[in-house]
Parts: sequence; structure tokens; C-alpha cells
Amino acid sequence: MAAVRQDAMPGSALWTRALTALVSVPAFVWVVTRAPGWVFEALVLGLAGAASWELGRIFARAGRSTHRWLGVVAGVAVTASFRTPGGPIPALALAVLVVLSVPIWTRRAPSAEAVTIVLLGLTYVSWLLGHALLLQRLADGPALILFLVGVTWIGESAAYLVGSALGRRRLAPVISPRKTVEGALAQLLASGATALALGAWLLPEWPLAASLGAGALLGVVGQVGDLAESVIKRSVGAKDTGGLVPGHGGVLDRLDSLLFSTPALFYFATWTGLAA
Repeated sequence: MAAVRQDAMPGSALWTRALTALVSVPAFVWVVTRAPGWVFEALVLGLAGAASWELGRIFARAGRSTHRWLGVVAGVAVTASFRTPGGPIPALALAVLVVLSVPIWTRRAPSAEAVTIVLLGLTYVSWLLGHALLLQRLADGPALILFLVGVTWIGESAAYLVGSALGRRRLAPVISPRKTVEGALAQLLASGATALALGAWLLPEWPLAASLGAGALLGVVGQVGDLAESVIKRSVGAKDTGGLVPGHGGVLDRLDSLLFSTPALFYFATWTGLAA
């Protein structure tokens, strides 16, 4: 959700986004900090299923051959496997074997395209999102989840506002003409500043340099995730993946940055020894 050019953002869109945040943020904080662990896990699995469905749907609407229900079921199974130590690799391997064997048993005309779309969903949506379950199980899991989402979403909001008001130079004109260099820089700066503030509050044992480094990483990787989704949508002529999230489009539109940022923060925290 990077910045858009000023001529592309109606004023009502900003209010819609704000109202969505007003409702969703307190609910999300409660799920992460107060609800039983299974509630967060159920939320992640629900998001995996919804995003997998949306991914298959935009390809189907573009006239591409798909196996949407297979993508949803296999995708949720792969994400759920992250709940079990040592589960993700065997689960992904089994899912790939099943998906590749489906054309053998169906009466539909063989389509490598349909299989490829399902495999894209397994790796892009399900595998990457499963890292949220790994992040939750770390010693500072709830704090890390809030840090991740806070840095990512505040950075995106800064990109949206600055890009809308000041954006002039296009960041990736072929992939996403509305995104701007000014918005991208705003997101990077806002991500770093937010990481320092949230790190001092949520992760007080982290050195300030570590929080700043994590914020910079999320500020960059999140934008790459946003552009990666734009590549997929542009390849099928889709503006949004859905309309389930008012002001943001579909579930996948809301998760695009987090799909890249979640594994990035997990490996940053574990490989540096800051979390275990």
C-alpha cells in the first residue's frame, strides 16, 4: 500500500481508511495481547484462506484456468503447519505433490497454468504468512507482532499521505504508476521513527540501533512486497484483489507488505539473537 499520486486519491478514501483503522486496530490489539493464542492462530488461518481465494479469483476473472478451492484448502494447510515444530517443510512438499498430481485425476483439459497459480499461492501467501505463527511463539511474540504491524502500517500511512500531497516522481511507473519516490522515502523514515518509539515501549531490552535496523528493514522489504503484489495484479489487469477491507481493497491488498515483512522480522529477531 505505498504512496499514490495526488490526482489518484479522492478525499473520501482517506476517511474510509481512517474509519477502518478505528475499528480494526483495537480489535487486532485485543486478539494479539488479550485473547487466547488460538484466536490469533484462527485469524491468521482465516486470512490465509481469504487471500488464497482472492488470488485465485483475480486470475479466474482474467480468464485463466485455476483450481481455487484446491488453492484455499492446500494453502490453509500449509499455513497451519507452522503451528507444529518441523511441520512446514513436509507440509509444503506434500501440498506440492498433491497439486501437481491433480491434473492426472481430473477430466478437465490438462493445464499447467492452473497448477502454477496454486503453487504461487502456496509459496507467496501461505508459506510467507505462516511465519506470523512462528513470530507469535517467540518469547516476545505479542510485542513483536504489534511492532511488526505498527511499523508496517504507520509507514504505509505516511507513504500514502506524503505521496498524495507531495508525490511527483514515479517510483515504478511500469509496475505501479501511482507509487512515488516521495512516498517511498516517507515510508522509510516513518518506519524508522516508529520502530524507535515502539521498540522503546514494546521491546525495551532491544538496543535502539537494533530497533532502528528492524524498522529500516521493514520499511524497505514492505515496499518490495507491495510492488510484488502490484506485479501480479497488473499481469491480470486487476486494480484490487477484492473489496472486503473498506478503503484498502481485498485481504491480499492489506497483507501485501506484511507477507514480506513478517518473515523478515522473524529472521532478523532470531538470527541476531534478539529473540528466541
